This record gives sequence, C-alpha cells and structure tokens, in this order.
Amino acid sequence: MASVRAVLIDIDGVLTVSWEPLPGAVAALREVREAGFGVALVTNTTSRTRASIASVLEGAGFAVSARDILTAPAVTAAYLAERCPGARCTLLNSGDITEDLAGVTLVGGESEDVDVVVLGGAGPEFGYTALNQVFGHLQGGARLVAMHRNLYWRTDDGLQLDSGAFLAGLEKAARTEAEITGKPSPAFFEAALARLGVGADEALMVGDDIESDVLAAQRAGLTGVLVKTGKYLPETHRSASGTPDHVIESFADLPALLGGSADQ
Repeated sequence: MASVRAVLIDIDGVLTVSWEPLPGAVAALREVREAGFGVALVTNTTSRTRASIASVLEGAGFAVSARDILTAPAVTAAYLAERCPGARCTLLNSGDITEDLAGVTLVGGESEDVDVVVLGGAGPEFGYTALNQVFGHLQGGARLVAMHRNLYWRTDDGLQLDSGAFLAGLEKAARTEAEITGKPSPAFFEAALARLGVGADEALMVGDDIESDVLAAQRAGLTGVLVKTGKYLPETHRSASGTPDHVIESFADLPALLGGSADQ
C-alpha cells in the first residue's frame, strides 16, 4: 500500500444501497480524504446525472461534489465524440441522463436514420417494443455501444435485473458485439486515473463486483479491493476468473487497509 496515492470507489453497493449509506461508509470516506488520498467515485450508474448523484450523496452525509464523480454516461459522451462524431444516436436507458451526454445527437428509437444504438441501465423502458426497435437498427447496420455489461444490481428489495442480460440477447440476435464504455472497459479506468493525475500502480479500486470492478481494475494495473457488500455473493467470488488483491468486509475497513497517509 506504500505506493497508493489515490482511491477509485464504486458507489452502489460499496458506499450505498438504494442510495442509503452503508454502515461506516461516511466516516471511512472522510478518513481516506483526510489522510491525503485522491478520491474518484466511479460508477456504472445510469439512472442519474453526476450532479444528481453528488446531491444525493451530500444529503446522505458524504463530502463529495460532481467533480469527484465519473459515470458511465459521461465517459460514453466522450467516447462517442471521439469515435462517432456527428452520429445520430438512439438511447435506451432508465432515467434522464441527457445532461451528461452533452454533444451527443440523440434521436428517438422510432427514427429510421440511426447510426448508433446506446444502451444504458435497465428499467421499465426495456420492453418488447423498445428492444425490438433496437434490434431493427442493429440489423440495419447501426453500431451498438453499451455503458456496461452489469447483469444485476442490489437494492433494498434484493438483486434486480440489469441491461447486461438484455445486451447478451441483442448481441446474439443481431450477430454483433457491443463496444463497452463503462466498467470493465480499460478506457474507463484510464479516464479516472487521468482525472486524478496518478498512474495505475499508484491507485486502488474498491468495488462489490468482482469481475467488472475489481478484476478489471487489476488487469488495468490497479490494486483491486473487493468488499463483501452490495451485489457480492460467495458463489460469484468462488467462480470468478481471478483473485482480488484484497478482500474486506465493507468500505468501513478501507482506512485500516490503507494504513496511514498518502504521503508515507
């Protein structure tokens, strides 16, 4: 841990569940900041904008601002601007995230002229009509860009199905492969590291998703820390494609794992 100068932290399942703070998380984040570590909250959440997430977290007691938050939609906007400038994009997502998609030309799913299908997080919007429209665009040659491959997430009511389950079906049916912009994409971690001004060997990633958060970060050169909260399940831990660098019970245990200040 001596080389660690910054911490990347997933939000849902690590700091909060259904936007309610997990025990000890507020105090632990404060300790991490006071110790001098750089902090970036990195999330595949697609139901809220960065500003909205910051407002909710502040209301829950976390000392954060929108500048501390990097979301899959924000990274997606940058990706589309670089790879598909001027493209007509149709978005299938649960929640209004247009504020974080500045510069992206959005058209309705019923449009006949779609260059890129952008898939966000699942919700009631993911009905047959919408999915079939997406399928039609893909058959017509549109590119498929997905913000993540998450199969599910944790709420107060338990695990809920996410868009990764629909994405797998669309890819197979349309015989295409999605371009992923959020975690576990290496580009997502690179964007977070660039924002913090540190190298991969100086950063640690804390997450509840062993594949998309932890092992993906480790493949990008970061130190990975798995927490046993949120979507964590013993069976997914046992059957994972690799081994986390560290496993802790919850985010509340992170200050002890870091063991001191970033200046040591």
